[in-house]
Amino acid sequence: MALTKAEVIDTVADHNGYSKKEAKKHCADTMLLSWYQGKTGEGYPNLECGKADAPAWVLCAESRGGDLTIDVNDGDYMFFYLSLPKSDFNARQREK
Repeated sequence: MALTKAEVIDTVADHNGYSKKEAKKHCADTMLLSWYQGKTGEGYPNLECGKADAPAWVLCAESRGGDLTIDVNDGDYMFFYLSLPKSDFNARQREK
């Protein structure tokens, strides 16, 4: 499965907040599945499950249907999202 990659070059103070805004440019409703911080090597989920060809945060996103990757500053931060279809419930909530 190929994840869509949106490159961001500028320095961003609030990386998670920025990634949410960037994700909304691609899809109105998204769900954050996993993330990775390149400078520290920290990521979520942080687990080891046998021998894997990819890190846990990539496997988590792929196994849950992740289809959008926001790459901040060429790997400083990476956020993996699932694009959600608009539902009648979400549309009604926005109207309120």
